[in-house]
Amino acid sequence: MTPFAIAVHGGAGTIDRADLTPEREQAYQHALADALRRGHALLQDGASALDAVEAAVRVLEDTPLFNAGRGSVFNADGQHEMDAAIMDGSGLQAGGVAGVQNVKNPIRLARRVMEKSGHVLISGMGAFEFAHREKIELEDDQYFFDPFRYEQWQRVQGTDATRLDHSGGERKFGTVGAVALDRHGHLAAATSTGGMTNKRYQRIGDSPVIGAGTYANDATCAISCTGNGEAFLRAVAAHDVHALMAYKGLSLDEAVRVVVHERLPPLDGEGGMIAVDRAGRVVLDFNSTGMYRGSMGADGVARTAIFR
Repeated sequence: MTPFAIAVHGGAGTIDRADLTPEREQAYQHALADALRRGHALLQDGASALDAVEAAVRVLEDTPLFNAGRGSVFNADGQHEMDAAIMDGSGLQAGGVAGVQNVKNPIRLARRVMEKSGHVLISGMGAFEFAHREKIELEDDQYFFDPFRYEQWQRVQGTDATRLDHSGGERKFGTVGAVALDRHGHLAAATSTGGMTNKRYQRIGDSPVIGAGTYANDATCAISCTGNGEAFLRAVAAHDVHALMAYKGLSLDEAVRVVVHERLPPLDGEGGMIAVDRAGRVVLDFNSTGMYRGSMGADGVARTAIFR
């Protein structure tokens, strides 16, 4: 039987140890471990990698600790615009949503796009209409309101400044994601985000774009990225890891290292990625000061970390 594994992330960026109280650090570690345990339990029971990554990401979307789902940041209009994507490595099926509002779990909607819409990426009101049709759970604006998120937006409201949620300020958060290998040898990846604080023009980052922030292919690996989305888009970062493995024969470790430490920095690509290959090897790498991350293999031990 093929070994199975799951990894999650909660964002990467300029994270200072001095900014994290022991209690807050413990809260992050517990949230990451909860997501790992949810996905791992499914894998252990023989469920698909797709089910596992969706379940893990939904746990992270449901906590205000991270910039996704309930914890999403405010845009320039004081609203929440969320993006998410999911990909099944067994047949390269994928689904994504961009700029959606009032959807409790955007990752669930992304999966429904993949399975029911006939499309890969839908956005805005069209995605909201599709959510209604599919009876995806919705929440009112109050559900997504967080005092710190509001304060964060107030500091840049009325200016042209945008802020990566995991850079600057006293606390850092970010995009969430999961990758998994199941007992059947299939890979999957999922990513969800609230984007940038004070973003304008319905800006969309790399998270919902297949090949940029999210990618899975049973021939090589599954990838979920976090960081400066514009750079990850320009680098086609997630697919580049697959390409280095498929066309140059690099190992997962080496392919991730090349993308994270050589390809992204010249593009101001601060951030990182989590990855798992078809042998169950997990890589969690980043070029910033920290990344909220964790992994769990067949041994059932949750390993979580923030700093190096």
